Amino acid sequence: MTQGEEAQLAQTIEMFEVITQTQPHDYQSLEILKEAYSKLGRDLDVINTSKRIAEAYVQMGQFSSAILEYETILQKHPENPEVQAALKQIESKANNITADPGNLGETASFTKSADGRGLKKTTTGRIPTSEVDDGRKQMYKIFVDGKLVTAADFDLCWKTHDFSVPPDGVIEPFIQAIADKGLVLPDASLKLLSDRTRLGYLPMEKYDIDMDLARSFPAETCRRWCVLPFDRMSKSILVATANPFNHQAAKELSEATNNRLLWYLVPPADLINNLRKVFR
Repeated sequence: MTQGEEAQLAQTIEMFEVITQTQPHDYQSLEILKEAYSKLGRDLDVINTSKRIAEAYVQMGQFSSAILEYETILQKHPENPEVQAALKQIESKANNITADPGNLGETASFTKSADGRGLKKTTTGRIPTSEVDDGRKQMYKIFVDGKLVTAADFDLCWKTHDFSVPPDGVIEPFIQAIADKGLVLPDASLKLLSDRTRLGYLPMEKYDIDMDLARSFPAETCRRWCVLPFDRMSKSILVATANPFNHQAAKELSEATNNRLLWYLVPPADLINNLRKVFR
């Protein structure tokens, strides 16, 4: 490993240690942290992080995933009493769990399909509007049914797209549009979305974005949906968004990679600024 690679891993660890301290159930960030520790040979930190991942799964009711995580620890440390005790506690609860251990409900569509073959390609510019799931329904339920904005304000701020032409710039996300009108501050919107989806929050002002990686994805998709693939960790691609329910964006990005996509909520202003830097 070069000094540059070690420095990058150290920066990753510093960033994600902060994230996981404030968001202890963000298992995606914990996975990235564990991967970085592993590459640096910090075995004790790997074990401790695996325990935290398992605990996060338990808190979310994903008992099968928690068991698998604990069992990976026992493969190297079969006599670990803490892990054995934790397994005994959750195995009885998990006996009737039949759901996919990786299922995250509404956010599950933001990962690559299990067979690794991706999703069927859609031709940009010919997508019937009625077939586009851009998260409008879920966002309406949160913001209008939750009485944060009126239906009229929602319709005014929600962008409709003309797929016959590419966007001429970055289209600002809904939560930025309602902030511009003084309706709901971005931080409040992000807190609400994070609570609903369990996606991690990531401030981007100090993050060293992988420009080459970002530019390997379609500029049209990134600009239209205001999404940004910004880093790679092993076989996963980290993606920034301000709309965690945008299934269409997930489909289009999935078509451009065979890697798993890990999604993070990001302040919309940071997202817009970085997209403009990447796709000038």
